[in-house]
Amino acid sequence: MSVPALRALRQLLPNAHITLATKSSTEAIFAEADFVNELLIFTGDSVMAQAAKWREQKFDAAILFPNSFKVALVAKLARIPLRLGYATEGRGFLLSNAAKIPDWRSERHESFFYLNLIAELEQRLFQTSNTLSQGLQDQLQISEQRQSAAAQFLRDNGVRGERPLIAICPGSINSRAKRWPADRFAALADRLQAELKAEVLLIGSPAELEVSREVTAAMNQPAITLTGQTDLAMAGAILSQVDLLITNDTGPAHLAAALRRPTLVIFGPTNPLTTRPLSEVAEIVRIPPECAPCMLRDCPIDHRCMTAIEVDDVFARAVGMLREHVMAN
Repeated sequence: MSVPALRALRQLLPNAHITLATKSSTEAIFAEADFVNELLIFTGDSVMAQAAKWREQKFDAAILFPNSFKVALVAKLARIPLRLGYATEGRGFLLSNAAKIPDWRSERHESFFYLNLIAELEQRLFQTSNTLSQGLQDQLQISEQRQSAAAQFLRDNGVRGERPLIAICPGSINSRAKRWPADRFAALADRLQAELKAEVLLIGSPAELEVSREVTAAMNQPAITLTGQTDLAMAGAILSQVDLLITNDTGPAHLAAALRRPTLVIFGPTNPLTTRPLSEVAEIVRIPPECAPCMLRDCPIDHRCMTAIEVDDVFARAVGMLREHVMAN
């Protein structure tokens, strides 16, 4: 969600030294990014310790994407002159430039929420307003070295190198309501293997291993299960190798789309207007009932937003995407 804003920042300040402060869990996403100069990893230090580290860097400005009070306090204690962020959680007094939450937030993609901060910076520095009109650029890259390592990892785990190679992410860490039923993922994987002669991978975090096991148990011909076996760096590299990712509304959907791999996302309780992948090779499957999007983590009724989506619906879209983006090439 923040990549378009970071790319816009680099375009706005092409000669600036940009340090991205991020958690270790997302370090791999930005390790090879061409829009930042270095990473500063949060290690669980206290506010004072973090502020001391920031102060050592002698930053001229801090653009605060997180809305937390803590990160604004760190920037203030670090004595950074320009501190720009949204005036949320009563932290306005800690900011040198406090931005208001835009009225359109719920009506536009979430990436615009972060991009708007770069627009505020542009207005502050140059009194111009071009950032928001330049569109969203969310591309990420994976080095050839990491791609080669991923290809070897896949071979070591039984991938034969036949095409198409399709990854399925049947879980979701923060919401059970976002999960398409495991038995339908299983039926879909069986059809992909039987009718398209595809190699199918199951991917996800260790927290999603149980869901992958449910899918595998319901399949006639088990897929290659990589769930829980990769860190984020390797997961991204693996996604750079696949011909198609089929997934719930999860992080891998955005990562694969940013790598410009065909991505098919099954949407239920969440809002694709604000959270769908941005790539032109990403599509969604959605049959919303009146109660969607509810944004709930657990469905209090019958999960109709997901059960309305049949295996035939997803299979047909998958075949269409493979024909358009893979088989045509």
